[in-house]
Order: sequence, then structure tokens, then C-alpha cells
Amino acid sequence: MKLETKITFASQITIARILLVPVFAVLAIQYSESVQRGNPEENLRWLAIACFVLAAASDGIDGFVARHLNQRSKLGAFLDPIADKLLLLTGIITLSLSPWGADNWRIPLWLAALVVARDVIILGGITILYYLKRSVPIEPSWLGKICTVTQMTLIIWVMLKCSAIPIIYPAVITATFTLSSGTRYILHGFKIHHNAKS
Repeated sequence: MKLETKITFASQITIARILLVPVFAVLAIQYSESVQRGNPEENLRWLAIACFVLAAASDGIDGFVARHLNQRSKLGAFLDPIADKLLLLTGIITLSLSPWGADNWRIPLWLAALVVARDVIILGGITILYYLKRSVPIEPSWLGKICTVTQMTLIIWVMLKCSAIPIIYPAVITATFTLSSGTRYILHGFKIHHNAKS
């Protein structure tokens, strides 16, 4: 099927998701500052949660619209993964640097560093393969999808303050899938390079 280059309704939804990312970050930081002042403004927390959930939900909505209204486009195919990554990285980095509780309730800094390092390595590998004129098919794996789900769950876990279970448990699960999916992508990159040389 031919991909359109115009800005479709599906692409507009994706762009709206990108625009929601800085709004979420500002709300999250403002709530954290109110917590540190000893006067948590819960309306800011719920606005941040609503903003994040709306942005996350729009990922499925733009895909549904693109498929069912035949609005798949080059712009949408380019913007969609960028929007997803921006939302996840912003959520993880913001909630690791901005505690949401008096007891320093936040995503562990080591996990944020791991997530960022994984994405930088993957992006660097893709850049190298393109430079070497290797064909790099962008196909999400089941492991990558689970990694995304665990990261999303961890962000929501922190925002909802599910303190009955220590944050270290979902953090370790998220780290496990982050490492596993990152390793898979790296090995896949070496395979692409090796096959091209053969």
C-alpha cells in the first residue's frame, strides 16, 4: 500500500502526543517541588497522570485510525516511534530526578541510566549500520514490546504511589527486560552486519 506524505488525522494525533510530553514533564516537576516544600498539590499529580495516560492511550488511537481509515503515511511512520520514545524517556528521567514522595519515592537513578544507555547504544548501532550501507528493518520484537510495557507500568506505579510493594521490585523486572531487549537488538545488529558481508 502506498504511503501518503500529507499530515493525516492519525499523524495529527501523534503530533498531539509529542506536544503532551513537555506538558506532562512540567506538571510532574511542579508536583515534585510541592512535595519537597512539604505541601503536595495533589491536583498537579492527577493532572500529570491524566496527561501521561492520555498520551499513552493516543498511541493505540493513532494506530487504529491509520489502519481503519487508510491513513498510513511516511510522516506517521516516522513520528510514531519518536513520540513513543519521547514519552517513555521523559517519564523515566523526570520521575527519577523528581521525587514524588517525602520518602524519596521515585524511579531509581540507576534504572534511568540503564534505559538511556540502552537506547543510545541501539541508536548508535543503527547509525553505524546505515553508514555501512546495511539494510536495517525496524521491526519491534515481542521482547521489545514487553520492555515497553514494563517501563510504562513502572512510570504509572510511581505516579500512583503504589508503595505497598517497594519500588525496587518493579524496577528490577523493568531492568531485566531492558537489558534483555537491548542485548537482543545488539545481537541482531551484528547478525545484519555479518549477513551483509557474507
